[in-house]
Amino acid sequence: MSKSSSPTLPPPGQARARTGVTGLDDVLGGGLPTRHVYLVEGTPGAGKTTLGLQFLQAGREAGERSLYITLSETAQELAIVADSHGWALDGIEVFELVGEAGLSPDAEQSILYTAEVELGETTREVMAAVERLKPNRVVFDSLSEMRMLAQSPLRYRRQILALKHFFASRDCTVLLLDDMTSDGGDLQLHSIAHGVISLEQITGDYGPVRRHLRVAKMRGVRYRGGDHDLALDTGGIQVFPRLVAAEHRTDLLAAAVPTGTPELDGILGGGLYRGSNTLLIGPSGVGKTTTALSAVLAALRRGERAQYYLFDEGLGTLLHRCKALNLDIRSYLESGQLELLALDPAEVSPGRFSNMVRDAVETAGASTVVIDSLNAYMQSMPGAKFLLLQMHELLTYLNQKGIVTMLVLGQHGLVGEGRTDVDLSYLSDAIVLFRFFEAHGTLRKAVSVVKSRTSNHELSIREFRLGTGGIEVGPPLVDFEGVLSGVPSYRGNVPMLGEQYGAGRV
Repeated sequence: MSKSSSPTLPPPGQARARTGVTGLDDVLGGGLPTRHVYLVEGTPGAGKTTLGLQFLQAGREAGERSLYITLSETAQELAIVADSHGWALDGIEVFELVGEAGLSPDAEQSILYTAEVELGETTREVMAAVERLKPNRVVFDSLSEMRMLAQSPLRYRRQILALKHFFASRDCTVLLLDDMTSDGGDLQLHSIAHGVISLEQITGDYGPVRRHLRVAKMRGVRYRGGDHDLALDTGGIQVFPRLVAAEHRTDLLAAAVPTGTPELDGILGGGLYRGSNTLLIGPSGVGKTTTALSAVLAALRRGERAQYYLFDEGLGTLLHRCKALNLDIRSYLESGQLELLALDPAEVSPGRFSNMVRDAVETAGASTVVIDSLNAYMQSMPGAKFLLLQMHELLTYLNQKGIVTMLVLGQHGLVGEGRTDVDLSYLSDAIVLFRFFEAHGTLRKAVSVVKSRTSNHELSIREFRLGTGGIEVGPPLVDFEGVLSGVPSYRGNVPMLGEQYGAGRV
């Protein structure tokens, strides 16, 4: 077995069977090598039957003969599952070993007292069906019934080995489904199968079920290891391959692009830089989102495409704010140059979000990406350490693609020492810090750049305000007290923005 985070195309001459599951072939490096037996394991409800049906449908579409052998569900129940996804079982042979005869009292006695005879008969019926239909693809559902019939680990293993050797002499690719009901798991199956695909579902205290797929074993195949998020919706299973930034490494020269506010470009050392990310951090209501929108609007006016992911507020609220500040983004939304998605962090898994961003960059051609805000997005993660790992891969990927990335991170409280849910400062190429401050008995706003890896940025503190003309940035203010304590106050004589440039919104 050879495992790698960078799948490659199958070697010449090694035929692959497409799984029919979006994203799974990418994880497997091109599909399943044909003429082998694979184990698909997972608890009840994890999606094994759906995956098996998609596998057979892909074979049917490729002109292959497909056979579904069921010991646990009736053909009618399978048809109901298929219909729930909008599928039909036409062209897929269903061999049903669960019938009225199997439920009779005589059959029950047979199962209880003549297990070896019953198991042998079941195995012979399966083999006879395969000999008669000569399928290219087979799904066997499920091994838990075989285990129950065997009543002995040794007898069970012998029958599974017999089935494996039988299938090996036929031109068919087989999926064995197992619901993992045996005590301690059945590692014997792992050693028998050519490959193992594990499906997992996690139910938290709140929110939807989280589902993951892991390729636990695949002989002779380079595949993408680790957990991959998956969604089980109407239409089947969709796998979201784990993003690996190292697979997208490119050589790019950093170039500055304007934010649309010359004074902000000045304190940033030239503007935002392609292939870098900027963290906009500050308390709620200080102007982080508006600053990001202003920079996005500047990119749109240059003819670029932009992607904005909104986790905190509704789309209608944001559009109303843009209209009040004279930031006209509606025309760009209508033309498709800007895509603004309001997402529910409870419903969007990290893997799904990474794939959304990747599609926006590689398919839609977005050159500017905004995530607003990280506070809400982190709620979709199982823990802060996983957020940092996943964000590291995502930001590295965006940087290597030459994308201008802006991240909005809110701090707890409006005044006083700011505290965030997670520290992303070391991942950020530039950090723009927003603060409230008091001057002449009035609450005002200040902005400063505290870090930049790409430019020689300004270290001063400037007043900042939002008005009907967009963003205004004043001259440097040098007479501040208490900046590091989180409660800055101004003691200088330099006029404030409203006093200097005339009355306006503060």
